[in-house]
Amino acid sequence: MPKYIIEREIPNAGNLTEDELKGISQKSCCVLKELGPQIQWLESFVTDNKVYCIYIAPDEESVMEHAKLGEFPANSIEEIKTIIDPTTGE
Repeated sequence: MPKYIIEREIPNAGNLTEDELKGISQKSCCVLKELGPQIQWLESFVTDNKVYCIYIAPDEESVMEHAKLGEFPANSIEEIKTIIDPTTGE
């Protein structure tokens, strides 16, 4: 199943409180339950003004539907083709 990275532009994302992040997470999980097990959220990285999310999904349209239903921005969605890390160079 393809893996995607989603860039979400959220002004002041790095200043969101623990409660705000919890609320966003809960909303995302509720939408994922509605969409079914074929789409999964793996993790997200919060920066000052953006959130980068990693999802497993059958296609980009599924990721867009999650964003639409959850009322989350999805400014960029890219399929991850491969992953490299320090061990790749060994």
